[in-house]
Amino acid sequence: MSKIVRLVQEHAEVVVDVSTGAPNIVHWGAPLGDHADADAIARALDRPVVHGSLDTVAPITVVPEHGSGFPGRPGLNGRRGGGRSWAPRFVTQTHSHIGNTVIVDAIDEVAGLALTTNITLDHALRVNVTLENIGDRRYSLDSLVVTVPLPEHADELLTFDGRWAREFHPVRRDWTSGSMLVENRRGRTSHEAVPTVFAGRRGFGEWHGDVWGVHVAWSGNHQLYAERLPDGRRYVQGGELLHPGEVVLEPGDTYTTPDVVGVHSPDGLTAATWGYHRSIRSLRVHPTTPRPVLLNTWEAVYFDHDIDRLRALASTAADLGIERFVLDDGWFGSRRDDRSGLGDWFVSDDVYPDGLGPLIDHVTGLGMEFGIWVEPEMVNPDSDLFRDHPDWALVTPDYEPVLGRRQLVLDLANPAAFDHVLGQLDALLRDHRISFVKWDMNRDHVHGSGVDGAAGSRAQTLAVYRLVDELRTRHPTVEIESCASGGGRIDHEILRRTERVWTSDCNDALERQTIQRGASMLIPPEVMGAHIGPPRAHTTGRTQTLSFRAATAMFGHLGVEWDITRLSDDESAGLRSVIAMYKEYRGLLHSGDVVRFDTDEGYVAHGVYAPDRSEGIVSFAQLTTTQSLMSPPLRLPGLDAEESYRVEHLRLPRERWGSAGAQPGWLADKGGVVLTGRQLATHGIRPPTLHPESAVLFTLTRL
Repeated sequence: MSKIVRLVQEHAEVVVDVSTGAPNIVHWGAPLGDHADADAIARALDRPVVHGSLDTVAPITVVPEHGSGFPGRPGLNGRRGGGRSWAPRFVTQTHSHIGNTVIVDAIDEVAGLALTTNITLDHALRVNVTLENIGDRRYSLDSLVVTVPLPEHADELLTFDGRWAREFHPVRRDWTSGSMLVENRRGRTSHEAVPTVFAGRRGFGEWHGDVWGVHVAWSGNHQLYAERLPDGRRYVQGGELLHPGEVVLEPGDTYTTPDVVGVHSPDGLTAATWGYHRSIRSLRVHPTTPRPVLLNTWEAVYFDHDIDRLRALASTAADLGIERFVLDDGWFGSRRDDRSGLGDWFVSDDVYPDGLGPLIDHVTGLGMEFGIWVEPEMVNPDSDLFRDHPDWALVTPDYEPVLGRRQLVLDLANPAAFDHVLGQLDALLRDHRISFVKWDMNRDHVHGSGVDGAAGSRAQTLAVYRLVDELRTRHPTVEIESCASGGGRIDHEILRRTERVWTSDCNDALERQTIQRGASMLIPPEVMGAHIGPPRAHTTGRTQTLSFRAATAMFGHLGVEWDITRLSDDESAGLRSVIAMYKEYRGLLHSGDVVRFDTDEGYVAHGVYAPDRSEGIVSFAQLTTTQSLMSPPLRLPGLDAEESYRVEHLRLPRERWGSAGAQPGWLADKGGVVLTGRQLATHGIRPPTLHPESAVLFTLTRL
C-alpha cells in the first residue's frame, strides 16, 4: 500500500504522507490533476541534507517532533513524573483512507502514548488529533496543537486585531523570517485574538494571489503560531491553550484537539473564504428558513421593562414588517440594573406580576416570534443563587475574586450548578412560547478554578457546549444566538450549535463596515447579526443617516435596535422600505457567494453574487474624506466574463450623495447600464460622489 494518500476536491487537494508517525501534509493547495503520480510528489519535494544540519531532515508533520530533530516548535508538549517522556517519537501503525478522510494511528511504545490523526477535505481542510495515554502512569499534557505546512512563497500574514465594540480589524505583516504568536486566555473566543490567520504571497488581495487560511474552531482559550524556519520552510500551528494542570491523562484517558479548519484559493481572499462559508452552510444546525427581521429591545428600553411600553414597541414593530421580537436584559429576578440578579433565571414578579405570558401573547398575536436574552454562565454576588451556593462560582479559594461587570463566572463543570441552570432554562423554554434565545457571556475567565482546585477554563468551555447541546435536544425548534459582549464568541465550533452570532455591540455603521467585512472572512451573512441602531450610535456618539445604517445592516441577518415608537412619519416610511428591501433580497444575500473588492483607502466595497452568477447586489461605501474628490471606478471581478449584466441603482430611503454638478450618467438612466462581466472586471463602473459615512447599492442582473 502506498504511503502517499491524495484527498481531492474540485478546488483543492491535500497530499498526505502517512508513513511519518503523525502524518505529513506534503501538498495543500490547487488540485494536481488526474495524472499526477502520488509517490513522485513526495520525491519531487525531498529536501537536500546541507552542511551544518542534522543528517536527516525532520518533516513538518501534523505533530512535529523535537525527538526527531524538528528545529521549530514541537506539536506536543508534556511529561510524566520526573520530567520523563517529554519528547516522544511516534511510529505509524495503521492508516485508513475512506472517501475524503484519512485516519492515521501511530504509537510511541517508549513514552506510552498513542496518536490518532484525522484529516478530512470537503469544503475546507479539517484536522484534529487525539492523544491517548497507553502507559501505566499519568501523563501531564501542556500543549497539543495541529500543524499545517505552508509553501515557502507564502510570505505575508493577515490576522485580526480587536477589542470590545471594534472587532475583526485586519492587520497585515511581512513574514520574511521569525515567528508570530497569538494567544488568548480570556475563556471565550475573544474580541482581541481572533483564532484565524491568512497567509499568502506578498500583496495578495481579494481576487489575486495564493492564499491559505487557518482557523481554530474552539470557543475558549486558544493559540495560533506561524513560523518561518531558517531553512525556508513555513508552517502554522493552532489549538487550545491550556492552563497548567488542565489536562492530566490517567492511563486510558484521551485528549482531542479542537478542529483546525483550513481554506485555500489561488485566486485571493474572497474565493478562499467561500470554503469557510460553505463549511458553515453544510452544518446540520445551519438555518434553512428565511432569516426573520428582528427587533431587539436593548437600545430601545434598556432596563426599563414597562409592560405598556413593550407592547407599544411590539405593535409598532409588527406594523413595520418586523418578524421577531427579542426581550433583552432585565426581565428576571432582581435585575433592574447590571448589579444583581444574574443566576436567578425566573420571571420577575416586580416587573411582570402576571408573568411573561401576556407580553408573549401580544407579540405572537401580532404574527411575530418571541425571543429572550439570557446569560447562563454568569452569576452576580447579589443574587439568590450566589447567596445559596457561593461555592458554585468559578473562583480560586482563599483569593479575593476579580469581578467583571459586577459578576463572576458560574462553574458549569460543577454537576450541581450545571443541573440547576439546565433546569431553570428548560423550564423557561418549556413554559413559554419562546422561539429564539440570545445567549450572552460578558466576563472573561480570571483565576477560575474548578471543584478540584485546578484551572477550570477548558472544563467550563466543554460544559457550555454540553448545556447548549442538551437544551437543543429538549427544544429543537428554538434558535440560539452566540453573543459575548458582542463578537467575543465567534468561531466554527460554536456555530455547530447556534444559528446566529452577535457580531458586535457597536451598531455604529461606520465601525460596522470594517467589523462586518472582517467577520465575512470567516462566517456567511445569514449568521451575522447586523442591526439598524438609532441615529446617534450608543457606543460612539456618532450620528448617521438611515440610508447608511441600512446599507450596512443589509449584508447580515437584519435586526433593529431602536425605539421605533418615537419615529417620525418619514423615519417610519424609510425603515419600512428598508425592511421590505431586505426581505426581497435576503434569499440572494443568504445563499450567494460573498464578494469583497479591493479599493483605495477610505472606501469599502462588497456584495453577494448568486452561485450561478445570474444576479448580484453590491455596496460601495465611503468611510472618510479621500485625496480625490471622486472615487475611481469600482471593478467587479468574478462574474461570467462573456455574459451581459444590467447594472441598476438600488435606491435607499432618504439617500443623499455628495456634492457634484452631475453624477455618473448610468445612475440617472432608466434601466441603468448594460456591461459584460469582462467589462465589469476590467474597467468597472464609476460610483457617485459620496459624502463620508454614506453608501450606494446597486444590483446586477444577467440578461
